[in-house]
Amino acid sequence: MFPNSSILGRPPFTPNHQQHNNFFTLSPALYSHQQLIDAHFNFQNAELSGAVSLQQLTYGNISSIQTSTSPLFRGRKRLSDEKHLPFDGKRQRFHSPHQEPTIVNQIVPLSGERRYSVPPLFHAHFVPDIVRCIPPFQEISFLEPREITLPEAKDKLSQQILELFEACQQQVSDLKKKELCRTVLQREIQLLFPQSRLFLVGSSLNGFGTRSSDGDLCLVVKEEPVNQKTEARHILTLVHKHFCTRLSGYIERPQLIRAKVPIVKFRDKVNCVEFDLNVNNVVGIRNTFLLRTYAYLENRVRPLVLVIKKWASHHEINDASRGTLSSYSLVLMVLHYLQTLPEPILPSLQKIYPESFSPAIHLHLVHQAPCNIPPYLSKNESNLGDLLLGFLKYYATEFDWDSQMISVHEAKAIPRPDGIEWRNKYICIEEPFDGKNTARAVHEKQKFDMIKDQFLKSWQRLKNKRDLNSILPLRAAILKR
Repeated sequence: MFPNSSILGRPPFTPNHQQHNNFFTLSPALYSHQQLIDAHFNFQNAELSGAVSLQQLTYGNISSIQTSTSPLFRGRKRLSDEKHLPFDGKRQRFHSPHQEPTIVNQIVPLSGERRYSVPPLFHAHFVPDIVRCIPPFQEISFLEPREITLPEAKDKLSQQILELFEACQQQVSDLKKKELCRTVLQREIQLLFPQSRLFLVGSSLNGFGTRSSDGDLCLVVKEEPVNQKTEARHILTLVHKHFCTRLSGYIERPQLIRAKVPIVKFRDKVNCVEFDLNVNNVVGIRNTFLLRTYAYLENRVRPLVLVIKKWASHHEINDASRGTLSSYSLVLMVLHYLQTLPEPILPSLQKIYPESFSPAIHLHLVHQAPCNIPPYLSKNESNLGDLLLGFLKYYATEFDWDSQMISVHEAKAIPRPDGIEWRNKYICIEEPFDGKNTARAVHEKQKFDMIKDQFLKSWQRLKNKRDLNSILPLRAAILKR
């Protein structure tokens, strides 16, 4: 089902976890004082185990993701001996039955390929029919890319949208870099919290990422909610300290941001990727796979989302930290628009397949739930240019911001709830799983007016010129990737 993600974003299982299919063996109770003391003790032990130099923790040809033994506990002689082993000898260890499958031999699409998008990856012996079903999510060692046909572009505007998409979409190589960092960091964090798991989430995995997308990581320490003001901050304080003292060779500029949902921001030195790490934001894991299903449900969705994200960023209305729309909110706005057309291009997946997207599904099964969901065959034949124009018009002239809420779950605009979270809010966008307002960052009328103004002006310009450059300079957007 999920191209390019059979193991990406999912934590490696130890042999014990694989045998018993027991992903979480975490206590349902909140972290006790004693458990936090244990974490401190683990932190001290992790510092003492630094006898192996940080140079051994680099991303080499034989990296931590490619070896069955953690680099933290391997002697130098073993490492040096490997250089002289024949290729078959190394490969035999690489494919040890206790080794987590990894991504190898992936093909990065050539810039000249215009009709295909390569990120989806599937088993070498599985040749899916892209008309009948989306291939299942499989945990396997060897994966090969399959071409997914992009929509045809018979007009200038649609052609420009496709060119932007093909130049800026996240590549297989970009995703591999993020997954490699996630794997290494998970092993390090497990020195502090042995039963924790680290997930890659957000645009990196949901199908809507670009080459410049940051990486979002979710550290799950238990399946129950974590108090973000106390527990999460304390956990991230230990993680931040561990990064600063032990992983200075790996990452740089680790910062603990004590926001409402605290995060640790840092940069991968090797691949120059920025990351945000949170604790137990499990809704982010669930909506990552829901959005990924939408992304590959219809071939016009991803190009349309990418150009709208680029447009919003260019006009400075795509930054929740500055009181405008988050990328997640923008994606939900696009999905909602495609659901509400007279001839819908997308349905409500949660309505049609409630068992596949239930918030009660265990996290270790979330990636498997939508395995057999087929593509949505819409009768709507609108091209990308018309859809972009229609999106701008919908939010500029048709959507009632004062009384309506955007609901992807319901596949329609619904009346605003009367709860305190929704009162006096300028934009209301329902999170598909927990029902919260994803656009609560827009809390100033000036910013709200700026957002509406950009929708109206861009619609008018694009309607008159039918040239993407009139609302988004293509050369500059492509350079930013």
